[in-house]
Amino acid sequence: MASFLWNSPHSLRKLLCELVGWKSQTLTDGERSFAYKLEKKLGELAYFQQNPEHVALHDAGLGRNAVTALYKNKDAKDTIVLLSHFDTVQTEEYGDLEPLAFNPEKLTKALHERKGELPEEARADLESGKYLFGRGTMDMKMGLALHMALIEKASVEQWPINLLLATVPDEEVNSAGMRAAVKVLVQLRKRFNLSYKMFLNSEPSFSQMPGDEKYYIYTGTLGKIMPAALIYGKETHVGEPLKGITANYIASFLTQLMEWNKNFAENDFGESTPLPVSLLQKDLKMQYSTQTPYRAAALYNVFLMKRTPAEIMDLFEQAAMDAAERFNHSYKAICRQEQTAGVGQVKVLRYDALHSYAEKKFGTEQLEQLKSEILENRNLDEREKSIGIADKLMIKCQELAPAIVLLFAPPYYPAVNSSHEKLVQKSVQIVKKAAEEFSLEVNQVHYFNGICDLSYVGYQDKGEGWTAYERNTPVWGKLYHIPFSEMRQLQAPVMNIGPFGKDAHQRTERLHIDSAFVQLPIFLEKLIRSMI
Repeated sequence: MASFLWNSPHSLRKLLCELVGWKSQTLTDGERSFAYKLEKKLGELAYFQQNPEHVALHDAGLGRNAVTALYKNKDAKDTIVLLSHFDTVQTEEYGDLEPLAFNPEKLTKALHERKGELPEEARADLESGKYLFGRGTMDMKMGLALHMALIEKASVEQWPINLLLATVPDEEVNSAGMRAAVKVLVQLRKRFNLSYKMFLNSEPSFSQMPGDEKYYIYTGTLGKIMPAALIYGKETHVGEPLKGITANYIASFLTQLMEWNKNFAENDFGESTPLPVSLLQKDLKMQYSTQTPYRAAALYNVFLMKRTPAEIMDLFEQAAMDAAERFNHSYKAICRQEQTAGVGQVKVLRYDALHSYAEKKFGTEQLEQLKSEILENRNLDEREKSIGIADKLMIKCQELAPAIVLLFAPPYYPAVNSSHEKLVQKSVQIVKKAAEEFSLEVNQVHYFNGICDLSYVGYQDKGEGWTAYERNTPVWGKLYHIPFSEMRQLQAPVMNIGPFGKDAHQRTERLHIDSAFVQLPIFLEKLIRSMI
């Protein structure tokens, strides 16, 4: 009888702790080295020792790599793609326990000496002995560990179906890893003659509200897009305030109309998107002076179910037009009161209109030079560069001011949903039946209430809804790209089935031990076997 490395709760727990111990915060050396360590770890399996070409690293930018590992049955085409990410968020919130943040066993033990510092629910969970604490235990190295165990069992028992593990860096910031992996999945399908039957992620089950102990599986995921605005007013000295317009004052009108704007809400299967909120609003004045701030930026978070970028831009433009109208009305009243002519009315224009105007004014070569000055600045991230490019163009085109320039800033996650698929409906029932063995109720959620890499498979837009994103994202094609055409080629149902846990991205992040090491291996195996 073949021996297993990761086929028991004890060995699976040991594997998880090893993966967590490989520190891999996004944009760190640990994230860059993780793929090489994982490649070596997968090489411990007899199957990959015999088929080393089935494990590969794939460039994901900035020295990072995605990892794929294929178990290929010689008689099978049907393939389940097992998706996960291996980066984690930072750990400063652990305070003096930060050195233990990536050592789940020691951290969980140490927390028993600090129970008084924990919130009531976390303290109760710690005392119960049912949870393992640590950064990445829940989000989401347990999902990767489960997939590794599945690959091992399938290869040892020679399941008559293919499993393709794909784990990526940078899910927590820009999903550069998954965006790179999309093209790889298309290539591997052709190279190995695969037919993708399902994309299965194992992000953890998230509570729907504080105190929620229910277990959820997901048959889709919310999308996310980030409308942004550059607000350009008119500078003046504080002693002559009405000879200018502060960008902050204009921005306040836009943010009031964007925050919690129900026009952006979507509903599907009885579920609703969270309402929009601002993620950033600040002026772009670099130092203190008595010159008024005349340039400002704002970023807004919008969740999606069905809408395309084109539809979001239309809604954003309408909100900006309403904000401009309200501002202009208020500004006119102040000017009448102070008996001054003012400096003009605020207009609204999209970034693509600003870009076209600047191109006609300066020519393509000078325009690209202006943009490159921002793109080559290593001190700015993708969002800052998006705003920076629009700002650079407006500084050169001040005759368009005062104005609100509308654009998109990365990242963009399309929504995806497979609840209507017969295979998914059957799979939900398989998992529910398996859970009965543990007297566990499984609840289906149609849209994962976080962001996950399933957004980059099964893209459904058949029209040109995505071109509004390309035209109005200043860093598009230079710093940020979404492989829409390849995403359209990856048409298969999606599901997310992962372990139960709590407090992702918090110092009390923790994983339910029985869910992770006892229940989920059974759920996932029964699900996959049902597709053979």
